[in-house]
Amino acid sequence: MRLTNSFKRVSIYSALLVLLVACGESSQKETLLASTVSNSNEQRTLSDAELSVLSSNTSAHWLTTDLFVLPKTTNQYQYQLHSKGDSDLNITMLTATNFPREIAKKFPHLADFQAYKAKLSKAKAKILLKTPLMVIALDVNNKAQALAFVQTGAVLDVLYTEGENDANEQTNLGATVTENGVTFKLWSPTAQQVQLLLFNDDLSPAPTSSMAMVEDKNSGIWSVVGDSSLNDAYYQYQVTVYHPQSKKIETLITTDPYSLSLSVNSQYSQVVDLDDSSTQPEKWQYHTVPTVKNVEDNIFYEVHIRDFSADESALSNTEFRGKYKAFSEQDSHGINHLKSLKKAGLNNIHLLPTFDIGTVNELKDHVIDINDSMGKVCTLAPKLGVCQSHYNETQPLKSVLQGYDEKGDKAQEIISELRQLDNYNWGYDPYHYTVPEGSYAVNPQGKSRLVEFREMVKNIHELGFRVIMDVVYNHTLASGLEAKSVLDKIVPNYYHRLDPITGAIEQSTCCDNTATERVMMAKLMTDSLVVWARDYKIDGFRFDLMGHQPKAAMLAAREAVRTVDDDTYFYGEGWNFGEVANNSQFVQASQLELGGSEIGTYSDRLRDAVRGGGNNTRDTQGLGNGLFIQPNELQSLKNSGENYDLFMDRLRVGLTGNLANFPLDQHAEQQVFGKDIPYGDQPTGYALDPADTINYVSKHDNQTLWDNSQYRLPFTVSTDDRVRMHIQSLSFTLFAQGIPFVHMGSEFMRSKSFLRDSYDYGDWFNRVDFSKQNNYYNVGLPPADKDQENWPLIKEVLKGHQGRDHVEAKHIEFSAKIFEEMIALRMSSPLFRLTTAKDIISKVSFLNINKSAMSNQPLGLLVMKLDDTVGQKIDNNVESLMVIFNMSTKTQIFAFAQASAYQLHPIQQSSVDETIKYSKTDDKGFTVPALSSVVFAKY
Repeated sequence: MRLTNSFKRVSIYSALLVLLVACGESSQKETLLASTVSNSNEQRTLSDAELSVLSSNTSAHWLTTDLFVLPKTTNQYQYQLHSKGDSDLNITMLTATNFPREIAKKFPHLADFQAYKAKLSKAKAKILLKTPLMVIALDVNNKAQALAFVQTGAVLDVLYTEGENDANEQTNLGATVTENGVTFKLWSPTAQQVQLLLFNDDLSPAPTSSMAMVEDKNSGIWSVVGDSSLNDAYYQYQVTVYHPQSKKIETLITTDPYSLSLSVNSQYSQVVDLDDSSTQPEKWQYHTVPTVKNVEDNIFYEVHIRDFSADESALSNTEFRGKYKAFSEQDSHGINHLKSLKKAGLNNIHLLPTFDIGTVNELKDHVIDINDSMGKVCTLAPKLGVCQSHYNETQPLKSVLQGYDEKGDKAQEIISELRQLDNYNWGYDPYHYTVPEGSYAVNPQGKSRLVEFREMVKNIHELGFRVIMDVVYNHTLASGLEAKSVLDKIVPNYYHRLDPITGAIEQSTCCDNTATERVMMAKLMTDSLVVWARDYKIDGFRFDLMGHQPKAAMLAAREAVRTVDDDTYFYGEGWNFGEVANNSQFVQASQLELGGSEIGTYSDRLRDAVRGGGNNTRDTQGLGNGLFIQPNELQSLKNSGENYDLFMDRLRVGLTGNLANFPLDQHAEQQVFGKDIPYGDQPTGYALDPADTINYVSKHDNQTLWDNSQYRLPFTVSTDDRVRMHIQSLSFTLFAQGIPFVHMGSEFMRSKSFLRDSYDYGDWFNRVDFSKQNNYYNVGLPPADKDQENWPLIKEVLKGHQGRDHVEAKHIEFSAKIFEEMIALRMSSPLFRLTTAKDIISKVSFLNINKSAMSNQPLGLLVMKLDDTVGQKIDNNVESLMVIFNMSTKTQIFAFAQASAYQLHPIQQSSVDETIKYSKTDDKGFTVPALSSVVFAKY
């Protein structure tokens, strides 16, 4: 049960009755409950009638030892803090006071609240925090008018993290193996009791099945020490604590938030020493980790572990399909493709979440695989529609799906029905942050999954790639009293961000938002990152919805990780939305705030300029479809009122690495900078350093680049031109300053059959064919839950294209080879990878930027010069590069007097693209074929 987001009216009689019973008071349900209230003038007992009509919420905030805040009101109320301990009801008077400026600044979302003082010592405050707490409002007649339960996260930070040697200074939370035994430590300052529960290898209770833990009053940490026999033991914590969800004292059993190993399906934590050889593959400690000279040299290739090998036909062992061990293959299609990408210059494998998640059963016999027989499918899912009639028990599910009409909805219906039973999820559903996910392991039990994960990392390193891990510290899968809740059982209402009035856990991220502004949540994130970097040799981290976290927490976490890995790189989603938007609760780790930090944020600016804004769009006029403007659309473009100059300027700013201070036209009388180009209500340019920007046109979210383009492109565009447009879209990412990010399979024109959000829709819609025979376009209508409203549009698109949107193996092979060539072009010169804003501003310029009239410019032509004769020379082999993007469907000439001093880049001279070889230079200028991104070099 979650609290609703509305202001509730509840019976104060019922609430107090629950609290009294929960705290051990003997009571009969029919006994009337009264509460004693007092002020300086009188003391009396409130009647049931007065109590039962009170409205309640959770709008009281305890900020420091003696400071509370409540929403302002015009009513002349007096407030009392009520707590119920082991015996008597405790009442503390609250006195109105000024809200201290420095504290109000720390909590901007509460700055308009009224502050109140309470006479409380630290010792007393710590006692009260273990009890139910509420603030009762009394009017001038001493009559109770309202009740507010108390949010205590802020004061927990004050009492337990602002002193010396208290909770946040602890370096060994969780289970730590020492020479003398095993130490268990759990931060649970509001708990009344904590027991350590111990289990054998078969998960039966151990001979010593429980040990009482003792609290350190200074830190709020409960601990116990066991002997060395507990090494490798499984364990849980039993926590006795008041929980705001039930408003009862609960005895809860949970795993360790600092778990380093787990049983199958994460029901038990396991004691492990990550330095022990039993947790490591052979030669783990001695394998070489690849490096990059500069951050800007990185190219990220986004890989989902299951997608990488789920459709693989050349595995030595089919048990490795969708597993960590698929990366140990020597000659699979996927591994051979990675080798080709590495040879071209790609250097980072970005793994979608690989920590322990809560949505996939880790026992293979209990989940459905697309290759399973219908006998198994119908045993596990007997209510499945296809199981209600005759079926062939030996026929694979995949074969059944292949038999359906690709224009129909039968495949999506089955996939949707099986979502909760299949073996697929992206993994943005955290359960335990610091343990590898078990469903990707051949053996998910205990230490085996650790070894398999490390083996994967080692194999990727030995292929020549750095390993990036996608992390999700901004939310958890579950909270409250739910089975897979962990943090909210240990310190209820601390680790999650609450609505300031209702106290409901915020869910703007999708799930239960964590509060990384809290000291111990930030510590958990930082400690977890250090483990991944130090003990698993993870080379960098991508943060999901990073804008929901404080900038200060991100900077501090990076500094901590740098102590164990000095060349780590952090990047993530700097989106600005939700309850924290516009720095409403803290300075966010968002696009506009991280400029100059060298923490990268994804740029939606270049993305939208290339592929078009929004989703599921078919704009028949104007620029809504992205950068490909057909010659016959020019008049429509003019008539539509779209600002072509603005569109081109966004592309240009994107190519500079999204720099805020890049001057677009250095010869204009009135200078315009990247930050002056609007992107909705925000600036297009926001970065202050190229390492601030991650460039992409496709990633796991939303439709794939190929699917998005089929929505938008004119029906008359040929198959070959569609392929060229796709490749050119990727070229903007690879030829831009900043850091490129590529969705796995983009080079194959990967399709998900128009599915907008494939996070939980199985292999059928998420397959990638590394044998390059199929891009899996149009394998059935996408799932109704996400896209049914788009089915009419999809059917229109499929009909209108008349097959021109279908590619063959030759197109896929061609696209993959051009992709490798573009990577090689980027890595051929540091001019594509400038490391300072100063160098970009001095060396990068755009030559066709005359704003006098749109008709005076060649439509769809963008000319970028990378000039190494300006400033300090960085490329000893090249004087300058001319990069020309011809986005139109006709050959164009850019007039340039010195063009004959340039030549087509050698990589493109030997390209598999015969069209691009028609690019030439002469005294008139540069000639560039249609739908081509061409690099000319001057030596």
